[in-house]
Amino acid sequence: MKYNSSLQKIFEVQNRIKDIHPFLEKVFPIAIVEDNHFYIFDIDSSGKKYIFVKEAPAPMLVPKGVRAAFPLDSYKDKIACVVSGEIFESLKGYALIFHEFIHCNQWEICELKLKQKLEIAQEPMWELNYPFPYGNSRFAETYSLFLKSLEKSEPDNISKYCSRLKKILSKDDFEYMIWQEWKEGFARFIENQIRCRLGIRENHRGKDEPFNRITFYEGGARFITFLGKQEPGLLTDIETLFYKMLKQ
Repeated sequence: MKYNSSLQKIFEVQNRIKDIHPFLEKVFPIAIVEDNHFYIFDIDSSGKKYIFVKEAPAPMLVPKGVRAAFPLDSYKDKIACVVSGEIFESLKGYALIFHEFIHCNQWEICELKLKQKLEIAQEPMWELNYPFPYGNSRFAETYSLFLKSLEKSEPDNISKYCSRLKKILSKDDFEYMIWQEWKEGFARFIENQIRCRLGIRENHRGKDEPFNRITFYEGGARFITFLGKQEPGLLTDIETLFYKMLKQ
C-alpha cells in the first residue's frame, strides 16, 4: 500500500514524544478515507508496525481533510483515527493524528460512562450540532474574561467567571461547554505539547471572537493546564478531571 512508509513514521514520531504523557505510549487503528471508502490499518502482533486489514465503504459522506476518532462499524466497532491521506504530508499532520489518538484513549477509558450521565448526550450528533448560544453577549463577554484569566493564571478570577458562566447558561448549555472543554481541550492540551517538541507552532484557534465550538478547544486546553498545575494527578485521571471541571 502507498501509505506504508507514512504509517511507519507514526512510530518514529511516537518515540520523540511518548514521554510527554502516558497516553502517547499507545497507538490505535487508522482508517484512511479515499473515494468514500475506508482503508483500515491496525498494529501487528509486534506492536511496532501497521498492516493493512481491510477496505470498507464509509458509512457516511466523509470529506477530504477529515480528522476524527470514532468506532468503525466495519471493523468490530474498534475505535480508530479517521483521516484523509494528505495528513501525512507534514509533521503538523502527525501531531493531529496523536490528537485523535488522545480521543481514542478517552473513548476507551471513560467517554461512554460520562456520556450516560449527560442529558444532552441522548440527542444524535449532539457534539457537532448542539445549538449553543455563542452569540449571547453575556456569554461572549464572560468567556472572553475567562480566557484572559486562564492566560494569566488568576485563580480567583477563574473561579469567578466559572460561576458566572454557570449562572448565565442553561444546564444543558453548561454541560455541553464543559464536555467540549474536557474532550477537545484535553486533546489540544496534549497536541500543543507535541507541537512544541516537534518544533511546530502551537494551535490556538478559537481564542478570538466571534466564538464557536473551536473556542472550547482553546478554553479547555487553558483550563486543563491551570488545573493540572494545581493537581498534576488530574492529567492522567481524566474521569476525575471531567468532574473537577464540571464542578468548578
